[in-house]
Amino acid sequence: MQKITLAGGNLYQLAAQYLGDATQWVRIAQLNGLSDPMLSGLNTLLIPDPNPAASGGVPAGYGSGTASASAPASGGSGA
Repeated sequence: MQKITLAGGNLYQLAAQYLGDATQWVRIAQLNGLSDPMLSGLNTLLIPDPNPAASGGVPAGYGSGTASASAPASGGSGA
């Protein structure tokens, strides 16, 4: 495990850089008590050791009770 300090950014990028898999952003989030993958301001975060066997994505129920960003609207129906 390592500790990093950064200004802004997002957990997807950190997971890709340090864990080799952007979908493992949730491991960083859980370790640091975060629910939003987007960072602002100055942050000091713990980064878990890489684990190729760890699954990525968001576990069921993670972040429930908090606001979540909605998916961006599509550019149109194309009809």
